[in-house]
Amino acid sequence: MIALLHVHPSLEPMLTTGDKLKVEHVGSLDNGADTEELAIQEYFDSFGNRCSRFLAPAGAIRLSGSNVLSGVFLLDPQNFAAQQTPVEHLPPETLQFLLASRYCQVDQFVGIAQDLFGYTLPGWQRAAAIRDWVHWKVAFNYKMARSTKTAMDVFTERVGVCRDFQHLAITLTRCMNIPARYVTGQLGDIRHPYSGAGDFSAWYQVWLDGKWWDMDARHNEPRLGRILMATGRDAADVAITTSFGRADLTNFYVESNEIDLNGNKIELPGGRPETGAMRVR
Repeated sequence: MIALLHVHPSLEPMLTTGDKLKVEHVGSLDNGADTEELAIQEYFDSFGNRCSRFLAPAGAIRLSGSNVLSGVFLLDPQNFAAQQTPVEHLPPETLQFLLASRYCQVDQFVGIAQDLFGYTLPGWQRAAAIRDWVHWKVAFNYKMARSTKTAMDVFTERVGVCRDFQHLAITLTRCMNIPARYVTGQLGDIRHPYSGAGDFSAWYQVWLDGKWWDMDARHNEPRLGRILMATGRDAADVAITTSFGRADLTNFYVESNEIDLNGNKIELPGGRPETGAMRVR
C-alpha cells in the first residue's frame, strides 16, 4: 500500500511535533500480541509529495497519526488583480497542469469553456468566474460519490462531493490556459460554525502572477486552517491510500482544531456537539 497522510513538505517548518504515520497490524497475531507495528519506507513522488509505502499482511490494519502546526494562518488570500501568464511564458513545471488527466478531460471541454467563460477578463476574474459557476451549478451530496466520476460526469449530473467540484473547476480552468492542480488536505471548522463530522478535503490551486492560489469550488469562501497534504493533476495522483490488492475501508476519523498555547482546543463559534473521540490536531 501507498499512503499520503503526512503534511506537505512545504508545511514541515511549522511542525512543533513529529509527523509520524503509524501503521499497525491489529487483532489476533501468531505471536500473541494485540498489535504489531509495520515497517514503512518513505519517499517523495514526482509532485514532491511525501509518501509512505508498506506491506500490509492479511487481516486488520490501522493507520494513525497526530501533529501540531504553529504559525500564522490567514484566510485564503484573494488577489483580484492577479494576472494570467501567457502560455509561452509559463514555467515548464506548470505546463502539465494545463493538460488532460484521469478525471479532467480538458480535450472534451474546450468548446464548453469558451462558450461559458470566453467573455471574462484573463486572470483572477476568469479563474473566480469558473469557481463560482461550478459552486452554483453543482449540488453537494455524499451519497452520489463514486470513484470513477469524471469532470464530464459532474458536468452532466450536476451533483457530487468535494473532489467532483474541484475536478470540474480544474478542467474548465485548464481549458482557459490557466494552470490548475488538485489539492488534498484537511479543512477543519476553525473559527467557523460546526459543519459535521471531520473528513479529508479537496480543493485546487491556480497559477496566477507567478504563484499558486487556493480556490475551492465547493465551499467558495475564504477559510482558515487549510492543511495541505499533497498536490497532483487530479485525485488519482493524491489518493489518501492506494492498495495493490483488495483493501476494504471499515472506519476512519480525522479532525483538525485550533489550540491555545497550553494545547487546549479553542471552541467554535456557537459551540459544537461533543464527539467523545480523540482529536487530531
